[in-house]
Amino acid sequence: MRLTTSSLLAILPLLTAAQQQQKPLSENLQSWFEKAKSYIPSAATAPIASTAAKAAANNVVTLTSSNWQSVLSPSPSSDPSQGPEEWMVLFSGGNKSCYGRCAGVDKAWNESAALLAADPTAPNLGYVHCDQSPILCTTWAASVPTIWHIQLPVTGADQSTPATTIRKLGLNTTTVTVADIVKIHSQKTYEKRPVYEGALHPFDGWAAKAGLNVPLGYVLYAAANIPSWAFMIVISMGSRYVM
Repeated sequence: MRLTTSSLLAILPLLTAAQQQQKPLSENLQSWFEKAKSYIPSAATAPIASTAAKAAANNVVTLTSSNWQSVLSPSPSSDPSQGPEEWMVLFSGGNKSCYGRCAGVDKAWNESAALLAADPTAPNLGYVHCDQSPILCTTWAASVPTIWHIQLPVTGADQSTPATTIRKLGLNTTTVTVADIVKIHSQKTYEKRPVYEGALHPFDGWAAKAGLNVPLGYVLYAAANIPSWAFMIVISMGSRYVM
């Protein structure tokens, strides 16, 4: 029996449907999405990225040394019964703090922010550029690129405030995807990470409780930027006095 071209074309949809029935829905959706992307000219990716960046700008709060303490505080009108206020904060950077490798992370973050904007249960989003706000990154002892998942407790009726829960999620600069970032919220992947309880915890660490976290941030930043030759001079002069 010979199969003509028209016969093959008639059978092809049936074979495709039978094959898709054997695949999970998620794989089919991913396949359809990839096919849709293949029809979009590569020249169109720049406007798409630009649109995502604009959407992120409207949905993401840029945190700096001067505003983070006021921004990352629960609203006085927050209802304690609703649980803690949820935040996702991306620490990124440019050539100085991220050695020029964070562009892909920023792109995925912008696209994720645009998607999360349509989710009424999505967390608040914050962004810190460590080239532009180095003191804040030093105060928090934040490495880049990293997303900090923060649960800000709401003050109870007795005026007590539970501890602020922080979990850090490091990002791979070459493999991070939009799905990886969205899943932090949608699938609560942050719960797989340990709760941060270090001395430099920006809310509950000993330095923060003593009001020394910001001054300490300045000291650490200055120490990190002292050139090595200056240390050698100090050591040389000190050794002369000792001898």
